[in-house]
Order: sequence, then C-alpha cells, then structure tokens
Amino acid sequence: MSFKENFAWGAATAAYQIEGAASKDGKGPSIWDEYCKVRGNIKDGSSGDVACDHYHRFAGDVDLMAQIGLKAYRFSLSWSRILPEGTGSINTKGLDFYDQLVDALLEKQIVPYATLFHWDLPQALHLRGGWMNPDIPQWFADYTHVVAERLSDRVKHWFTLNEPQCFIGHGLLNGMKAPGLKMSLSDVLVATHHSLLAHGRAVQAIRAVDPAAAIGAAPTGSVAFPNSDSKADIQAAYEATFSVPGEGDLNPGGANTWLVSSEASWNIAWYTDPIFLGKYPEEGLKVFGDKVPRYTDAEMALINQPLDFCGINLYNGWKVEASQAGNRWEEGPMPQGDRLTAFKWPVTPEILYWGPRFFHERYGKPIYITENGMSAHDWVGLDGAVRDEQRIDFVGRYLREFRRAASEDIPVEGYFLWSLMDNFEWAEGYRERFGIIHVDFETQERRLKESAKWYSKVIATNGSDL
Repeated sequence: MSFKENFAWGAATAAYQIEGAASKDGKGPSIWDEYCKVRGNIKDGSSGDVACDHYHRFAGDVDLMAQIGLKAYRFSLSWSRILPEGTGSINTKGLDFYDQLVDALLEKQIVPYATLFHWDLPQALHLRGGWMNPDIPQWFADYTHVVAERLSDRVKHWFTLNEPQCFIGHGLLNGMKAPGLKMSLSDVLVATHHSLLAHGRAVQAIRAVDPAAAIGAAPTGSVAFPNSDSKADIQAAYEATFSVPGEGDLNPGGANTWLVSSEASWNIAWYTDPIFLGKYPEEGLKVFGDKVPRYTDAEMALINQPLDFCGINLYNGWKVEASQAGNRWEEGPMPQGDRLTAFKWPVTPEILYWGPRFFHERYGKPIYITENGMSAHDWVGLDGAVRDEQRIDFVGRYLREFRRAASEDIPVEGYFLWSLMDNFEWAEGYRERFGIIHVDFETQERRLKESAKWYSKVIATNGSDL
C-alpha cells in the first residue's frame, strides 16, 4: 500500500526562521525583529537577522530540495519584506525575491505552496494595534492581493494563516512569543475574531485574482487518540479533540498536562469551526460567555469562505478514554518514561491517523499534514555524517499512521515534513534542530542528514517502503 498518485511529498519552512536579510533591500521590521532585541526573550540571545541566509542562498537550497526529491515545498512570505509598513508602498525587491524563488522551484518541478502569514506581523502594524485593530482584515486582504497579483500565475496552492493558536495565544495571551503581550481573554478573543475575518478576506482576495486557486489554512492543535478501538473511546477522543477548554480545564475527568493547558487559546475548534462550518463551537460560546466579542451573521459568512482543503500542523497528542465517572472522557494512561523528542514533546504517531480521520469527518475536506517532525540532538560526526536515526524512526512511525488513513480512503493530499533545514526556532533560538538538512550557522554550510537520504527513498517509493 502506498499513497495516491501525485501525493504532495514536501517539506516546510517559515520566512523569519530561514531568510535572514532582516533589513536588506528595503524590508521593514517585523514584530520578531523587535522581539529578539529584548534581552531574555530568546534563550540563546540570538535572532533571525541572518538565520539560514536563505534570502541569498535560495538557489542552492532549491537544488538540495531537488536532490532530496521533494515534490512540493511549503514556504511563507514575509509581509514586511513586501510591504515594509504593512500597507501602502510596495517593496518590489521583496516581491522579486519570491518571484525568483517560485521560478527556481518550478524549474526543478517542485510545486510551490505559499503561506501568507507565519507569525511575522509588520512592526508598523503592531504599533497601530495589530490584531486588535478592526482594520487588520482589510490590511491583510490588501497585502494578499499584492502577492496574488504577482505570483498566482504560478502559485496555485495557498495557506492563509499559520497557527493562530501560537501568534494569538502565545503572542498576545501568555507572552511566550512575539510581540510578548499578556492581554485579557476578552481582548484575545477580539484579536482571534479579527484574524478569522482576515482569513476570509484573504481567500476572497486570492479568488478575485485566480478563481481556480486551491486555498486552505494551517492551524495547529493537540489531537486526542482513543485508548482502545471501542466506539466509546473513539467518540471520547473525537470530542476531546474538538473541545474548547476555556480559561480552566473543562474536563473534570483529568487535565491533559502536556497540551490542553489552562490557556483558552490552545484548542482547535474555536479556529476551525468558523472557517469550515461558519460558526463558533457551542462549547466555546458557553465557556467564554460574555468575553466573546459581538459579531454578525455577515461576519461569520465572511469567515466561512469556500475552501479546498484542510491543513493541520500536528506534532503530538494525548490519549483519552470514555469516562466511567459520568464525564465526557478521561485522560488515558501514558507509560512512565515514554518517548520524548529533544524538545521534550511526546511521540504519539497515532495522531496522524486519528487527526485526518476526525478532521475529515467534521469538515469533509481533503487533508494536508502541513507540519510534522521533531527536534533531535543532531551534530556532524567525525566522518562528516549527521546520523539522526531517531528522526527517521519518528517520521516513519507517523507516516505509517498517515498511510493507514489513506488506506481507509480518507482523502489525504500531502505531507510537509518540518523542517527542510535547521533554523531559528523562535524563543529557543538555535538550540533546537528540526531540519533534515544540517546547517552550520557560522559558515552556512549545508549537508544532508541521514533522514534526508531516507526521506528520498520514501518519496521515490511513494510511501510504500516505510
């Protein structure tokens, strides 16, 4: 059993994490440029000023993608590289960079998948209120129109927003990521609503330029998987996956200490139900109560634009089972000393079966895994090799579960491994390595890890050899 013909075997990156050239050729500052300047925000005191220097080295990086055999590449565009102030004057050199990148990909027969926003809001817009400003949906639409006008003749696959759970929740609620604010839940829900409106307007902007474009989004979340194959446990896992915990844990049967935290932002349905179903989940409305911003039917219709696929970034999940105490579910037991990545994230490959299954059941769309991978303790050996055997084992386990979904006729369209190369890992700086290409950040030398060579074989066999 292998995946469908023309399955999108890819890898993913984000602009701020790899491009560097932070103030080159007219680029304006983003909130991450500013956030990195504050002592203590980044654990190793670094920034994305240079990162992987992809801005200058993209041609060689595309050659490496071709050497691996990638069929698709998911990258994000820097809003402030294209519109330095977020609105108004266009930086043609910024657009030229992405124009050249797309051409280089197509020359190597690698399909470009463009993400419009991956956390790096222009600093100028942050100073005007950022996601709290009711004008930001139109700002985002205007930016999207500029990009679509230049690239949509060649870019046919688009993602609007990457992980609002992070740029809203971790950026505005708990201050863990740029811009590092700790706002009230009421304000955070307003910002979330504006981000959903921005998604809707961006979809409209792309379709106005290219009605045939394929469009989705790339949220993240923690998928629950059942402790057994019983109908009761499967239903419990489904309900837990799409639950909205609110300010505190709603599940009296047991809090998931890893991922379903007390942060109201860390859930899936509050972001995906509006874009796919045109409504906020009832549970969330009940929990958030009067903290939910006022909204109109017209706004929900704007958010609920027709989409072509459902993207989801999945790394780990949690086990649940049907409750014996009258609750909806209970957290299932995980073995003591169970598998953890270098980032101390649990290894739960089951989610690449249950996630696509649950998301397709709920939203009825084809599924892309838009990010999946792990941080490992990678270094160059004395013989020059980077033997990341744990990553090979990790990805192999997850892909077997994804293949199981494909075997049950769940429409899975593609898989984007995170990440193409080691890069700036946000608040962790350069302490975590997620790439299948090793980067020496002093010399910018690249070398394929053993996982890249293994992934080449997976792609060549269309996933039949795992």
